[in-house]
Amino acid sequence: MTNAVRKTMMCWAVAYGTFGLACALSGTRLLVHGSIAGPSALGWAVSAVGALAALAGGAVARFGLRPALRALLWVVCGLVAIAAFSLLMDVITLIFGQGVDSWAAAANHALAAAGVVLIAATARSDHRPSGTAALPAPSAASRPIQFAACAGTAAFIPYTVMKLIWATGGTFAGVSGQEGTAISKRNGASGIWLTLESWGLDGTTLLAALGVFLLWGLVRPWGMVFPRWTVFLRGRRVPRWLPLAPALVGAATLAPYGVIGVGYTALATAGVVTMRSGDFHSTHDVLLAAWIGMTAFAGYGIALIAAARSYWLRTRPQWPRA
Repeated sequence: MTNAVRKTMMCWAVAYGTFGLACALSGTRLLVHGSIAGPSALGWAVSAVGALAALAGGAVARFGLRPALRALLWVVCGLVAIAAFSLLMDVITLIFGQGVDSWAAAANHALAAAGVVLIAATARSDHRPSGTAALPAPSAASRPIQFAACAGTAAFIPYTVMKLIWATGGTFAGVSGQEGTAISKRNGASGIWLTLESWGLDGTTLLAALGVFLLWGLVRPWGMVFPRWTVFLRGRRVPRWLPLAPALVGAATLAPYGVIGVGYTALATAGVVTMRSGDFHSTHDVLLAAWIGMTAFAGYGIALIAAARSYWLRTRPQWPRA
């Protein structure tokens, strides 16, 4: 298993480095957000990270997982994690929009996310002792973690209220529900999004509800097993990766996005920087919506980090002592 993980990581490193090289040579931009695009030279950085991962994997195969090589792998893992940022936004845009801002950028995010898993698994590949592991019994997170989950849930309440007001035709922050629908159509919203709005529902509100369900599944005992009322999976244990994968992707996207957004909104409120009004009618309106949205993302993202770490520790297999 250990060799298979390392070989898979090596294959990924070669593929990722080749992808970055191809983008650099073709001038394809890998940092795209709406109409804003970063320099095409970022492809060279992606290629360099892939080459560094391949060199680290080759050194591990030859010399073993020495402390210096393990540290190098974690550094590369951190760099790749930065490249995976906004993968969640790509998924949301793909579901509710006509497509992603850039398929090359989305492919970079997806490849980087896979690389994070493979590099981390390689860095920890010698931590598994011999023998059969015992699975821990379902347990709840500590009270501080559950308090963080409450705070993360509460952070979404103003955001949900704002979105539901627009979805039901009301007016908030100077924008009416009718204007919001027109804005969605102009921005290329998908038929799914527009259908939900016609029913008085908002797509991001539904995603927020799923996010809160995930958050509490990470901190409560029922999140470690399928519910008893599930017909085909009565009381069966949930694989660790099933809740952890979306939790890590969500936390890695929403926490930095929200925290940076809160900081920028605070600077804009103080008049240090300027925030464009965009689809809103005044600076006051856009700041109101920004405070609500960024506080929700930051609060939930930080809570998700705490809950995911707690779930990771509580569900670790218990290996027999040598």
